[in-house]
Amino acid sequence: METNDILTKIPPVSDRDITTVDLIPESESATLFEGLVLRVDSGLYIVHADPDKNNSPRRVVCSLRGNLRKNFTYSTSGSQPRRVMKAKRSHNMDVVAVGDRVRFTPIEPGSGIIEEVYPRDSHFSRSSFRGREQTLVTNLDQLVIVFACAEPNPDLWRLDRWLASAESSGLEPLIVANKRDRVDEATFAERFEAFRRIGYRVLETSAKADLGIDDLRTALQGRISAFTGPSGVGKSSLLNALQPGLKLATGEVGETTFKGKHTTTVRELIPLESGGWVADTPGLRQLDLLNMTRGDLLNCFIEFVPFLDTACRFRNCRHDNEPDCVLKEAVASGEISSRRYESFLQLATQTKD
Repeated sequence: METNDILTKIPPVSDRDITTVDLIPESESATLFEGLVLRVDSGLYIVHADPDKNNSPRRVVCSLRGNLRKNFTYSTSGSQPRRVMKAKRSHNMDVVAVGDRVRFTPIEPGSGIIEEVYPRDSHFSRSSFRGREQTLVTNLDQLVIVFACAEPNPDLWRLDRWLASAESSGLEPLIVANKRDRVDEATFAERFEAFRRIGYRVLETSAKADLGIDDLRTALQGRISAFTGPSGVGKSSLLNALQPGLKLATGEVGETTFKGKHTTTVRELIPLESGGWVADTPGLRQLDLLNMTRGDLLNCFIEFVPFLDTACRFRNCRHDNEPDCVLKEAVASGEISSRRYESFLQLATQTKD
């Protein structure tokens, strides 16, 4: 059975699943199993094991084998048994993330140890403390970027950053303009129509008014998606509207700061009854551009790309203060948004070069 078929038949993960997981028989404890990581919480990994011979779904709470946390250097002598010469902690904090396919050894009914992580097709990350990369979710088809039309008002400069991160990760972005019922047509167009004009999909939704929920459900069918965006924009409310019964915690926007409050505290893969599955991730107040060069960033602004085939006067043009720059000319002619161009220049100061 395909993983897609498995996940659409099992209920969402909840706190109760940690203590009421389906058990793997003790007789199978010496066998390696494969499965999908559904949730990461405080160093524990809830893995949905692939079906057994009876085709029954099972969830197992796993810990991580110690050697997965370190990079080993082995002896190279051909005459001696291989032994570890040096062990160094991995720079990547998240060796295992939501969405990973893993192999694990059951150690007792209901628990196991992850032994191996399969290569990832894609991943979505952010920078954590000390500049380390924190992998939020892997093996995605699309990134659903949720911003509110109001309360809190959308910061379009931050939306540019999310789009650049999606493009850099090779993920198809879907912009969801939530709380659409709180603004008029002119205000919505002022804030979001420019993204439609350059080719991005923009869905208008409201969990409270039941607006656009069917369109969003259709966009998620048969795909692995991650919901991301600032706190307080209604990600959990949208997921509750998509699949009644999830009962994810929701919060209100602060009356003093007008910033959203974090209601999602763990990363979790949620199967949808309508098909496909989504990862709900904690709201992000800041999203860093990881290891991106200025040239990489240029290609993440999709409306810039057609102009990059035309040579500027200077071969190494930085598209900033140089004369006869094709991008600056496109901005002057109205072919490129001046706001998006300024956003590029601002983000470019944070790249590696």
